[in-house]
Amino acid sequence: MSDTTPQLTDRSGRRYALDQPRWRGDDGGPLMLEPLPGITRRQIDTGANSQWRYRAALPLPQGEPVTLGEGRTPLLQRTLAGLEVAIKPEPMNPTGSFKDRGSSVMISALRHQGVKQLLEDSSGNGGSSVAAYCAAAGIDAQIIAPASTSPSKIVRSRLHGASVELVPGTRQDVADEAVRRAGTRFYASHNWHPQFLQGVKLIAYEIWEDLGFTAPSAVLVPAGAGSLVLGCAMGFAELKRCGEIDQVPRILVSQPERCCPLVRAFNGGAAAVDARAWPATLAEGTAIAQPVRDREVLQAIRDSSGGATAVAEEELLPAVRELAATGVFVEPTSAQVLPALRQFHATGHVGPDDTVVLVLTGSGLKAGQALSRLSAD
Repeated sequence: MSDTTPQLTDRSGRRYALDQPRWRGDDGGPLMLEPLPGITRRQIDTGANSQWRYRAALPLPQGEPVTLGEGRTPLLQRTLAGLEVAIKPEPMNPTGSFKDRGSSVMISALRHQGVKQLLEDSSGNGGSSVAAYCAAAGIDAQIIAPASTSPSKIVRSRLHGASVELVPGTRQDVADEAVRRAGTRFYASHNWHPQFLQGVKLIAYEIWEDLGFTAPSAVLVPAGAGSLVLGCAMGFAELKRCGEIDQVPRILVSQPERCCPLVRAFNGGAAAVDARAWPATLAEGTAIAQPVRDREVLQAIRDSSGGATAVAEEELLPAVRELAATGVFVEPTSAQVLPALRQFHATGHVGPDDTVVLVLTGSGLKAGQALSRLSAD
């Protein structure tokens, strides 16, 4: 880290101190951390067998982090869609999803700031992750989630000691309700809080180290709110900034056809998503109609010369089965990257000479009810 303390900025350009518990700007919009210098391979703490080996890249004070051993998921080689690719199985994180990367850093920052109670909204993975890290930190967590959320995602939050309230309506309805309640309890949304992104960006450092300190040609991720898009963009930008890589990889994004506001906006050349209703999808983890950081996500895709595509609903379950046949069991939200890979291959976004990393975000155990009929077929 440099000697200059970074600050948070909102969309209007106003700056805020990093050491205060704040989840959005005075303009009502999301906060982002000012660009950081990044770290070199010599600054990796090789004695830490978790994502905290890259702690020097984080804008956090000294002290013990709130960690459950997140990160250090393997990079596995597979032949998919006729291409030799690498997959990053994030279900191997402590609560079964990539959200643990962000939760660990966010809860570490909030504990340091003295936050004792917090509110989170989630379609499942984010809530169970925040609940687990709050349990480890001794913070009282309240989670609100859509009534349609997979029961296997809810039970874990409750077992970790969080209070869980199921709210009728869509995922967006739940997010709107959380913002309304933010005045009564600190809102530690994984979609709003800037420190969450700082944890997610460490996946870029990990992929870089996995690949022998090189960057891939492209990273393919499912996107709901787009934290993986921004995390990859931030992490690889830092590595380029400090001279460790020459080029940021192309960021390729997949969303389900039934809820693809980012894809629609990207392919339409828009700077932000349209406000509209979307039908329900099995890929519930990406069913976010109005991503908080839509402008930043869309710009990050464009800045990387990336792309975005929508996956038909009928392709989700076959993709789960196809990945399971290679030994990797993921939920439909994650599996959508496989048909997306086929589309990107067909359109020339990726080819046999590219090094492509697919990020698989959540465990199939999170969607047991939805996937139970697969084993009967």
